[in-house]
Amino acid sequence: MASRDEPANAQALVRRIAVSLPETTEEPHFELASFRVRGKIFATLPPAGDVLHVFLDEHETNAFAAHHPSVYSKLWWGKRLSGLRCRLDRTSRTELEELLETAWRRGAPKRVVAAHDQDRSRSSSSSTGSTPASGGAMP
Repeated sequence: MASRDEPANAQALVRRIAVSLPETTEEPHFELASFRVRGKIFATLPPAGDVLHVFLDEHETNAFAAHHPSVYSKLWWGKRLSGLRCRLDRTSRTELEELLETAWRRGAPKRVVAAHDQDRSRSSSSSTGSTPASGGAMP
C-alpha cells in the first residue's frame, strides 16, 4: 500500500502510473497537477499529495465509495458527481493502476484504447512462452 510512502513518494508513484498510459501528459490545472489524454483530464493530484481525484462514471464512483468509505469518497463538481477522491495512504499500487487506467479509458479515443489493448495482449502472450505461430516447438 502507499500508506508507508511519504506523500512525495505517493505523488511520484501516481505520476509514473499515469504517464505510462499512452498519449498521457501531465499539465497544471489551477493549483493541481492534471493528467490528460488528448487534452481531456482523467485525474488530478492536489499539491498536498495525500489524495488523488479520478474521474469515473457514476456507477463506478458509487461502488468504490460504498465498499471502501475509509479509502474513497465521492468527488463533486457543484451538484454533479464527477468522480472519486482516493486517500493515497490507504490505496494500493494495484488499485491506483486500476483506477487510473479506468479513468484514462473514459477519456482516451477508442483507437488509442484499442492499440493499448492490442499491445498489452501481444506482450502478455509473448511473456507466457507460447510456441511460435508456425506451430513448431521452441528451441
